[in-house]
Amino acid sequence: QVQLVESGGGLVQPGGSLRLSCAASESIFNINVMAWYRQAPGKQRELVAFITSGGTAKYADSVKGQFTISRDNAKNTVYLQMNNLKPDDTAVYYCNAVDYRAATKYEYWGQGTQVTVSS
Repeated sequence: QVQLVESGGGLVQPGGSLRLSCAASESIFNINVMAWYRQAPGKQRELVAFITSGGTAKYADSVKGQFTISRDNAKNTVYLQMNNLKPDDTAVYYCNAVDYRAATKYEYWGQGTQVTVSS
C-alpha cells in the first residue's frame, strides 16, 4: 500500500506560480505511472499530467506549455510546476500512482491539495 501526500497548494494571484509535491511512502522507481489530477467545484476529476517510469511525460491540452511534471526517484517525490496560473486552474489537485504487478493493477491516491487562483 503506497501512501501519497501532496503539498504546495495555496492561494496565488493570476499569473503566479506554484509547485506541488507528492511524496510517496515507498520507492516510486518501479511505479509505472505517476500522475496529477484535478477536480474543480461541480466538475469531474480530470487528468492534468502523467509521467512514466521511463520519464515520458504527457499533458492535458489545457495545461500544455504551462505545467511541467517531473519525478525524483531518489526522493520518492513527484512534482507539478504550475506557471502563469489562471482562475480556471482553481481546483483540488490529487496525486495518483498506477502500478502493474503480475497483471494486476494497483492504484493509489493522495488526499489532495487545494489550489486557488484569485486576485
